[in-house]
Amino acid sequence: MDKIDEILTRAIEKIYPNREALESILRSDKKIRIYSGIDPTGALHIGHMVFLRKLRDFQKLGHEIIILIGDFTARIGDPTDKLATRKQLSQEEVENNAKNYKNLIGKILDIDHANLRFLYNEEWSNKLKPVDLLEIASRFTVQQLIERDMFQARLKAGREIYLHEFLYPVFQAYDSVTMDVDMEIGGNDQTFNMLAGRTLMKKVKNKEKIVLVTKLLVGPTGKKMSKTEGTTVMLEDSPTDIFGKIMAFPDELIVVGLELLTDKDQVKINELKKKLNNDINPKDAKAELAYEVVKQLYSDSEASNARESFDKVHRQKEMPDDIARINVDAESINIVDLLIKSELAQSKSEAARLISQGGVRVDGEKIIDDKKLIGLEKEIILQVGKLKYLKVQSGSKE
Repeated sequence: MDKIDEILTRAIEKIYPNREALESILRSDKKIRIYSGIDPTGALHIGHMVFLRKLRDFQKLGHEIIILIGDFTARIGDPTDKLATRKQLSQEEVENNAKNYKNLIGKILDIDHANLRFLYNEEWSNKLKPVDLLEIASRFTVQQLIERDMFQARLKAGREIYLHEFLYPVFQAYDSVTMDVDMEIGGNDQTFNMLAGRTLMKKVKNKEKIVLVTKLLVGPTGKKMSKTEGTTVMLEDSPTDIFGKIMAFPDELIVVGLELLTDKDQVKINELKKKLNNDINPKDAKAELAYEVVKQLYSDSEASNARESFDKVHRQKEMPDDIARINVDAESINIVDLLIKSELAQSKSEAARLISQGGVRVDGEKIIDDKKLIGLEKEIILQVGKLKYLKVQSGSKE
């Protein structure tokens, strides 16, 4: 896989009109204008890294990159995924939210390079006259706008849809026309809005705007990592906070996190996925994810310090100085069998009871599945209750 193949594959959900159209451009000498919009409705979080990293890929190829700060559209409030109307923000709130965006985006993109610009849609959207808005609105049908999933859900629930929400994708579409972009990049929750811009570009400029849709960082319930859900990491968080919050992620986010948030080779990620639980302790893989994210947002040394701090506080908390050690003649073992072999439980039923009560931990991580396999390629610390600790490693290792 060459670099362009990787760019067109990794973290990508869909490309409009198709991958071939974009690949043809990327393999030519043509440079295009690409943008992503961010409404400053709150702090930038780890979910923003996905499309920012994709923009970075295109910036490195020499294409023109625009970060559009939606200081006008933020005051409308994007209705995407919302079953109730957003609270409208004041200009002061919007400006306050956006005040450190440039510095935070600079952790991922090269903001000093000539091919990156920051624009604000207040500059043109707030200058539209009624006759201008009528002309733009005439390019869309009610059927096009009302088909949005969240609007349909509200109609079925008997909830209001306000006209300013209805116009949100219209104003966002006008951004594409004003900037005369060739491509827009955004998460799959923004597909409807981005395609509205594609529609308007075709009708006004007779131009095919490419839309590149990235995957979202979603939890095991399918909900995106967001400030609203209280499940995310802020880009302005300290290295130790970022590391600790990622270590609190569910195991299901390890592989997708490595794919969307790091530069780790995709082949190695696929290999790790196969080895998780059996050959690799999820805690170690999650620590690798946390390290790579902190390194990207700060530095190698900050990432190392954050990992050491986490280990000291969380993995050695209340741990006695002198812990007995046993060897197990296996590379991995079921947690119930391990408890019995280590004599921390006298029977399978007792072991299962300890697990169901939340009394068993491996390297500080609570075990809740009595069928879980524990990898022993590295020494682990097995804990039962608050006082019983045991170091365990494979007997095949010295």
